[in-house]
Amino acid sequence: MESLAVNIVPFPHPSFLNSKLPINREKGFFHCWPCKQRSSSSSPHNPTRLNCHKMFVPGFGEASPEAKAAKNLHNFFNYIAVKIVSAQLESYNPEAYEELMEFLDTHSLNDGDEFCASLMRESSRHKALALRILEVRSAYCKRDFEWDNLKRLAFKMVDESNTKLMREYVLETSPATENETGK
Repeated sequence: MESLAVNIVPFPHPSFLNSKLPINREKGFFHCWPCKQRSSSSSPHNPTRLNCHKMFVPGFGEASPEAKAAKNLHNFFNYIAVKIVSAQLESYNPEAYEELMEFLDTHSLNDGDEFCASLMRESSRHKALALRILEVRSAYCKRDFEWDNLKRLAFKMVDESNTKLMREYVLETSPATENETGK
């Protein structure tokens, strides 16, 4: 894994940040990063270098952002599995399909594990449905979900959204005339 070396240069407090952040003006803005400091002599011509592997994300306490994203994906996979199973049941077992739809009317899919646990305890027929959902969500997650495509799409969405928002802001705040904007 590559490490990112960052030169620490004293910066004035960035205006876009909350002024309550713990900024040490002698060390600069980046002093709060949890990075390992390289043991080399610091001088004005040789600023301190830090080896950082990841950004520090404050406020996540017990779980990393990746763990929270994984939890959301876990629940999403349950939702997908319910959709797949219900589509299968609709064509070959309409009675089981109706039972699943009735259960869905009264139980939320927001927490996939809670949904499946409740479904298992409803009746022996519902237990079979729950086991099928568990099987499908595992298979979908491991074999069918396109993880590389997820990463590519997430990068693309962030880049396009950032560009769009910055463009809109510049257009709103710049004193461009109608002739310059083409409108």
